[in-house]
Amino acid sequence: MQTNTHEGLSQQKTLGPQAARLLAALHEKRRTIFTVGDVQEVTGLGPKTTRNFVGKLVRRGVATRLKPGLFILVPFELGREREYLGNPNIVARALAGGRDYYLSHASAMDMHRMVTQPQFVVYVTSPLPLRRRTILGTEFRFVRCKAEHLFGLVEHWVDKTEKVIVSDLERTVIDGLKQPGYCGGIVEVAKGFWMRRGDMNIGRLVDYAIRLDVGAVIRRLGFLLETCGVDEPAAIARLRARLTATYQLLDPTLPVEGHRVARWRLRLNVSTEELTAVRST
Repeated sequence: MQTNTHEGLSQQKTLGPQAARLLAALHEKRRTIFTVGDVQEVTGLGPKTTRNFVGKLVRRGVATRLKPGLFILVPFELGREREYLGNPNIVARALAGGRDYYLSHASAMDMHRMVTQPQFVVYVTSPLPLRRRTILGTEFRFVRCKAEHLFGLVEHWVDKTEKVIVSDLERTVIDGLKQPGYCGGIVEVAKGFWMRRGDMNIGRLVDYAIRLDVGAVIRRLGFLLETCGVDEPAAIARLRARLTATYQLLDPTLPVEGHRVARWRLRLNVSTEELTAVRST
């Protein structure tokens, strides 16, 4: 009975010599994600025949379609499984075209061990106009940035052979202060900062905030540092020197309410108690 099942799987997942040649070529390059162009290059088929050929791969469960023209191989050991996403961070890299991108916000916080809850959305920042999409239940959300804001990035190994680009610790905090909604709110950003505070370079944090040149980020960073008891008077002075008269919300995702703090030109729509409570994390 077991032999028949295995034979059935073999027949189901095998498409003959051309498919075997494609899979061998992809494995040789250690690539599980591929494009229609890759298939044409290996097989030498014409555009229409290539599309039909890849369609058969998908129907037989040899590959899963991630988006038009982009596919991932389904590991043979998954048996009858026809739908496979693989590592979402590697898929995010492929969706972004493999360059001019970085894993950011809550996804970067997850990689840097700055969260306590599981993450179900993959955040990618890029200057390219990329469309949000959901693949097999995982949402990929793309945040647009200016090309000159691709700084503070590092490579991060996600398995034994693959690495992706992610914001470093300090840039992750700065992005969280700019767009707290992509991290679960300002309290989650503060919690992440507190969890990794011993590894944070405060001077670099301030450098990044000034380089990004967003008034709300400068205000929130200064307030966060003081609330968390960071004793860096020179860093605080650099931030305060950049303040203007305008007031900003501490958390832009929450209602416009709360008292104003003149020292940082902030309206505290999140209580100081909520922020200081992160110290017990």
